[in-house]
Amino acid sequence: MLNQFTDHIISAEVTAREALGRLEALKEFTHRTLFLTDVNGVLQGALTDGDIRRGLLRGLEISDTAGSFANANCKRIVQHKHDPAELKRWRELDIMLIPVVDTQGVLVDMLDLERTRTLLPITAVIMAGGRGERLRPLTDSVPKPMLHIGAKPIIEHNIDRLIQFGISEIYISINYLGEQIKNYFGDGSAKGISIRYIEETQPLGTMGALSLIPSIAHETVFLLNSDLLTNVDVEQFYTDHHAHGANMSVASIPYRVDVPYAVLEARDEQVLGFVEKPGYNYHVSAGMYLINRDALTKWLPGNQFYNATDFMEALLADGGKLIHYPHTGYWLDIGKYPDYMKAQEDIKYIRF
Repeated sequence: MLNQFTDHIISAEVTAREALGRLEALKEFTHRTLFLTDVNGVLQGALTDGDIRRGLLRGLEISDTAGSFANANCKRIVQHKHDPAELKRWRELDIMLIPVVDTQGVLVDMLDLERTRTLLPITAVIMAGGRGERLRPLTDSVPKPMLHIGAKPIIEHNIDRLIQFGISEIYISINYLGEQIKNYFGDGSAKGISIRYIEETQPLGTMGALSLIPSIAHETVFLLNSDLLTNVDVEQFYTDHHAHGANMSVASIPYRVDVPYAVLEARDEQVLGFVEKPGYNYHVSAGMYLINRDALTKWLPGNQFYNATDFMEALLADGGKLIHYPHTGYWLDIGKYPDYMKAQEDIKYIRF
């Protein structure tokens, strides 16, 4: 949000001398760059110490306006119309502080790639309405998403993870003891994001609540369960989804089944061979999905119980493209008490 970067914003009409003083005051900051705006807030360019030196060598005077020294072609992104791949390239070039402008060129935000890994054009929906029966009595008076893992609730770990990837529009679907979640997060402004709530009056399954959102801002929706603890790379998940031209992507984790007996290979009564205590590897859903907004319009019925599996079946039956994204990092579904206790230990060591 802009109020966090006021020290980096200055009028293009001040003198270069004054701008130099402002740059000197930024010596304690990682980023020693000023961004210049006109009287209407339109971005005019970026200014560094080097820009002022180069301007003086060109014959400009220190009493000239800062705007005359500025780099008018500085990197910038247009709100809701940027390419995350471009941000990744800029980060690799060590361009870490990037102005965000609206379609009129007005400076509306700043992106610090040292604090936020990227700025993904995603609307996130967190499913947090379940009762958590298998975690009773812990969930008798506290909704499962609000159970603490380490210093904060399970759901807050997920929200903070989304913020790392620049996701600022979040919906939370609530039901059982949902007021506790609303009271804790409010409208999200304390975290610099927008949080709105989908209040289920009856269970709607994994995806049914999505039909209650009146308008989704972004073309891609990230749907996830609130009781997951994971370090999934949302940027790579998003990139993979769009690179494959998928209507929907399912994050998957490896799951192995070991059979403790010899498995017979037979035709009718005749045994052709056998495998002693084989193991089979599968990909199973990790409870995280990327879905195109137009796919929801096409295949999601309104206000009824509808699971992700129902949606996937409808999508495939109609010729849609469904892929899976193998997640090889940390993942834990906190469904039962042993999982909850494991999470308390794991949180000390997970690298987010």
